[in-house]
Amino acid sequence: MRSYYVYIMTNRSRTLYIGITNDIARRMQEHKERRVKGFTKKYSIDQLLHFEEFNDVYDAIFREKQLKGWLRSKKIELIEENNPNWNDLSFELLD
Repeated sequence: MRSYYVYIMTNRSRTLYIGITNDIARRMQEHKERRVKGFTKKYSIDQLLHFEEFNDVYDAIFREKQLKGWLRSKKIELIEENNPNWNDLSFELLD
């Protein structure tokens, strides 16, 4: 069964970015190597703070849109529920 991931990333300035992928390890590597053109490359978004796994792509897309619609404060609350120190979770995926 295929998995889909919605993720929240940041940079040193704590700029938040929300994305979706079907291969979270590959996508984190791409972000870290600055191979993703656009916002994440421009703002050096390279730290994974939060991710959620889904079996249905439509559920993942719905969740991504939901998170993008939230106020910044609510996004930070979500991050800090499970990652209060804003650790980069991508290291666990890239080992």
